[in-house]
Amino acid sequence: MNAELAIVLLMLAAAVVMFIVNRPRMDAVALLVIVAMPLTGIVTMSEALAGFSDPSIVLIAALFVIGEGLVRTGVARRLGDWLDTKAGGSDTRLLVLLMAAVGGLGALMSSTAVVAIFIPVVLRISQNRGTSPSRLMMPLSFAALISGMLTLVATAPNLVVNAELIRQGSPGFGFFSFTPFGLPLLILGIFYMLFARKMLGGKGGPGATLNRRPSLRDWVERYALADRAQRVRLALGSPLAGRRLEEVSLRASGVNLLAIERGAGRTLEVIRPSARTRLEPGDVLLVDVLATPEQLDALRAAWKVERIALGDGDYFSDRSQELGMVEVMLPAESRLIGSTVLEARVRSEYGLTVIGLRHGAHVASSDLLHERLKLGDTLLMVGFWSDIRALQDHIEDLIVLNMPAELEEVLPAASRAPQALAVLALVVALMVSGVIPNVQAAIIGCLLMGLLHCVDFNSAYRSISWKSLILIVGMLPFSIALQRTGGVDLAANAVLALVGQAAPHLVLGTIFVITALLGLFISNTATAVLMAPVALAIAKDLGASPYPFAMVVAIAASTAFMTPISSPVNTLVVGPGQYSFGDFVKVGVPFSLVAMIVSVFLIPIFLPL
Repeated sequence: MNAELAIVLLMLAAAVVMFIVNRPRMDAVALLVIVAMPLTGIVTMSEALAGFSDPSIVLIAALFVIGEGLVRTGVARRLGDWLDTKAGGSDTRLLVLLMAAVGGLGALMSSTAVVAIFIPVVLRISQNRGTSPSRLMMPLSFAALISGMLTLVATAPNLVVNAELIRQGSPGFGFFSFTPFGLPLLILGIFYMLFARKMLGGKGGPGATLNRRPSLRDWVERYALADRAQRVRLALGSPLAGRRLEEVSLRASGVNLLAIERGAGRTLEVIRPSARTRLEPGDVLLVDVLATPEQLDALRAAWKVERIALGDGDYFSDRSQELGMVEVMLPAESRLIGSTVLEARVRSEYGLTVIGLRHGAHVASSDLLHERLKLGDTLLMVGFWSDIRALQDHIEDLIVLNMPAELEEVLPAASRAPQALAVLALVVALMVSGVIPNVQAAIIGCLLMGLLHCVDFNSAYRSISWKSLILIVGMLPFSIALQRTGGVDLAANAVLALVGQAAPHLVLGTIFVITALLGLFISNTATAVLMAPVALAIAKDLGASPYPFAMVVAIAASTAFMTPISSPVNTLVVGPGQYSFGDFVKVGVPFSLVAMIVSVFLIPIFLPL
């Protein structure tokens, strides 16, 4: 071992220790490597920074943006809601559908993003079924990890290994090169979790970690809105049809207009009422009725409107993508103190309608519009989410106390789901066909997502996991330095000395075990960066094809089932599932052995040595 190699190995050991103790953060460690490695003289600063121009890095970033488009348009969430409906009362069917859906979606977008999308879905399903989230959270993480073995773009280690193949002069993998190995493992994983879930018990009780924010339903009950909120449809001969709202004295008649529904089915539009809004025959008005029943009957007859069903008793939850509520309090300096609700002109000023008022613990239930506002009063206001978010700019008059739990489920671009699916289909088709490079196809997808308003610039930049990208870029200098100082050859020779004369299956199995064990301590992406050149060097020494050796590293890097820190996918479900370190060990170790056996058996069949 030469002095330069000793320095590189010492730096690598220091990085691994910092990864294990998580001090400092992994991306900070990667930046330290980028700064320190050129100081050794083994690599230049340009080489240390070369990862930022690597096509794989750009491709990973672009895939994050495409995944964000699927999130913002609600494609992923609708899939989750569909699962609950299709599963019916069967827990077994639910687990199978959940893992299949996560695997399929994770094959096309970041597995970490898929888990983040499905955690609230699983929590909601658990609450509805009265079961513990722990029975579904680990199957969710297993399916997401296995999804990384289904396609080339499913996870960063696949792209890292593919990039190493190309750097060493071999054509890269195809889009579906991973599918023959990942699909059997997904099927086996589903069957395995049907039995292994019994080991997870029922920790935390049903829906134990659900968001503790109040829901819209809670507020409807607390402020006694159920009997006041109504929907009415304008008949053809209604005197309201064709008139602007400024010409109609709805509020003076004891009716608060909250929203207007126009159209039906896919063309249904929920309109924000304003003074200039013109009513049309067939419009459905969502109103908060403050008039007496007798007055209301007279108004219906005079205006020629018919009352229609509010829904299943949970209208505001059903319309939570468009309409929301917010609880606010009046501070000492508020200009609204002393005025009545009507005089406060909240609708004109903030675009919201006051539908509830509390003086301390007392809820004002009658003559709401003429109640005087006092210091410390709590108002419940309803309106469109954009107006609710804008309240943060009016802290001198109103202090936001509570936002409902539904806020986290609001989809910024819900109407763009068909466009997002079309873009995803186009990107996959371009990648599969090979007409243009994968990175170019992904960038086209990003541009189309923006052009079709599925994402905006802010959400696109926020969606990119810069921590992951910096980690990959920072570990690449180790790969260069180990090759340049003979470290890769030394590691390859050590493996060959151990199993060099053994059957190829044993060599592949040994590489798998080393990669999987290394992944216990550092991220699967960093593991792929370090092990890919070693595996390819072993293939070269054996005079074998590089593809099965590269593939076994990629599959083993995604076999991160054994500990909660092996992958961000596992870390995300620890809290909601209330798992311990031992839960992952007892469930993950057996399936890791299954993954190794299946991989070592199948890889030489589809990728001959």
